[in-house]
Order: sequence, then C-alpha cells, then structure tokens
Amino acid sequence: MLAPHRTRRRSRSGRRLFVTALAVAALGGLVVPAQAAGTPPPPRDRALQRQLDQLVAGPDGPPGVIALLRDGHRTAVYRAGVADTETGRPPRPDDHMRLASVSKAYSGAVALSLVDRGRLRLDDTIGERLPGLPAAWRHVTLSQLLNHTSGLPDFSRAPRFVKIVLADPHHRFDSRKLLGFVADKGLAFRPGSRYAYSNSDNIAVALMAEAATGRRYEQLLEHLVYRPLDLRHTSLPRGYRLPGPALHGYDVSPSAPPADVSELLGGSGVWASGAAVATPEDLTAFIRGYAGGRLLTEPTRRRQLRFVAGSSEPAGPGTNAAGLAIFRYKTRCGTVYGHTGNTPGYTQLAAATADGRRSLTFSISTQTSKSDRPALPARVRTVQENFVCALLRH
Repeated sequence: MLAPHRTRRRSRSGRRLFVTALAVAALGGLVVPAQAAGTPPPPRDRALQRQLDQLVAGPDGPPGVIALLRDGHRTAVYRAGVADTETGRPPRPDDHMRLASVSKAYSGAVALSLVDRGRLRLDDTIGERLPGLPAAWRHVTLSQLLNHTSGLPDFSRAPRFVKIVLADPHHRFDSRKLLGFVADKGLAFRPGSRYAYSNSDNIAVALMAEAATGRRYEQLLEHLVYRPLDLRHTSLPRGYRLPGPALHGYDVSPSAPPADVSELLGGSGVWASGAAVATPEDLTAFIRGYAGGRLLTEPTRRRQLRFVAGSSEPAGPGTNAAGLAIFRYKTRCGTVYGHTGNTPGYTQLAAATADGRRSLTFSISTQTSKSDRPALPARVRTVQENFVCALLRH
C-alpha cells in the first residue's frame, strides 16, 4: 500500500506530422464566464479575443482554439473557430483533447509524490531501480530523467520505431518495452552535463515508479494525481479512440481543407511521455494543483524548482528553463510554471503562478512545427504571452 497522501497545504500528412511530433515533443468566440455562484465574471478583454480570431483566420491557423484564464474562483473562457469542422460547433471547456507532452508533467507528479512518501529518491539510479535496462545507462538518476539531462537516446527517433508507426499508426505497442528500441545505444552525453529533451526520459520515470511500488503506472496516476485533484475527465488511453465530446485535431495545409487527425495515432507508442487525454477544465485543475505545489511537500517542491537552461517542446512563452517535470516561463509581465505539448492535431500550454491561484490553459487544434511552418509557432507564442500578461495583471 502507498502511504497516505501528504500535501504542503491540503492520413496523408498526418503520418509525417506524427514523426515530427515524436522526434521533437512526444509527442470567433465568446468570453464565457464559468465561476462560482455569486462571483462576478472577470472583465472581457476584447484585445485577447481579437488575437484568437486572427490566429484562427490565418491560412495556416488552427480550426479551433480555446483558452481558460483562471483567477481564484473565476474563470474566463476564450474561444475562436470550431471544435469540429463537420458540425461547426465551438470549442467547449468539457471537450476532450490530446495533451501530448504535457503528459510528462503527470508522470513527474507521480514520481515526485513517491519521493515525498519515501518510495523513491531523486538520486535513485536506473541501475538500482531498473537493472534490466542497458548497463550504459545505469548511473542516470531520477532527477536527471525529470529535467532532461539524462542523455538517454530518444526511442521515438529510432528508425525501427518510426517504420512501425508509418506502416500502422494504430499499432499497439507494449508501452513498457518502448525503451527496447534504443537498448543498443549508449548515452548521448555524460548524465547531468547538459540538457536534451527526450521522450525516453518519462518512460523510464514511469517504469521506476512501477518498480518502486509494484503497482501499474495507470493506478499510480489515479491514486496520486487524479483523486487528489478531483480530475474526472482525464485518462491515459493506449488505443487511438478519443472520448467525446472532443476538440478535434487537424492537419492544416493552405492548399487543402483541414484533415481530421484526432484519431490518427494510438497512445501506446508514447504512454507516460505523451498519451494523456483531458478536458480544458481538468487540465486547468491539474496545472493549478501541480504548479501550485498542492501535491508535494515543501522540500520536494524546492528541489523541483531548481532550474537549468532548457526549453519545453514546443517552446512556451518568454524565456524557458527546465525544472523537474516542470518548466519556468519568464515573460515580460512575470513568471508562470507549467508544460507544453505538441502532437498531430494539437498544441498545448498549461501554466500557473507559483501559488496555483492563477492559471492559463491554451489549446489549439493543430500541431505547430518549427521546421514545417515556423511562422505559426512564433505567432502562437506571442498570443500565449499576451494571455499570460492578462492573467498576471488582474
């Protein structure tokens, strides 16, 4: 049994896009108030709404976007475009969507909660916890996995893995054997010597959590993350089906209608690094609790918030730095903490202030890529930073 919970406070281009997503990541609306009874809604910011409208209207823009600004008990929902091009309905806070590499924050939450309970230590090594993995990796520590300074080769770049996905995007992988695709590889660099984002890191994190507890990672998520934060619409599917209602994800090309890639891929090939699915409402609840420190004791949180130079994938707003399964985003208006994600059909940002009181989730229904369409991620980051500024100035 785990120790009681302790807190500080109580299609065509789609396949091409998938390879890009795994290699680098993991993988006109209304302002709708959604606040506690008797609490007035926050004032409408027409400038923010115009920016979302313009983002959707661009030739390479997403079919839909939804952003939730939360301040205490007050939530402002900004949205533009559509959740589904067939029905034309707008995005909603209860739409399911793929979180991509934001999933890494969830595996980080599990591991750090186990550190609090004495079941794991940040200096535990792969050799100690996972002796079946390559001997060349044995000195890599849990903390190095969590802040991407491990040097582990990225399984999602392995030619054999890519070949399988291209042949069958719905292929059912044994998620616990994904590191086998790079088991013949040494480390890319000496552990702790530099930063390099790798999808392999959080697979190893989940495996270490399982080894330390004898429980499946999915059970640990339920016990250590979903229940404490009351996340009722968050899951880690292994298949390709997306629960409904859904914010559909699209491959956008100026020369063709948007192609729905929501169910192009199965989750088993990314697992703890990129398979999480949640609604904007649940994502907001998660990032408020996680970035706000509700899941951790103060000593563990202090370790989590030691940062090294490194950017999330895709880059978040402002200047990025990497902590333990969390990133710091220093903007011109102040600092927030969170994670981003990127996969065919979706680009995600979830961030909050250090006390968890104020948060932003920002979801668009297409993938951004620096190599494929570099102008779009730059525009998205600009709009994200403007939303952060609106969040922090209230």
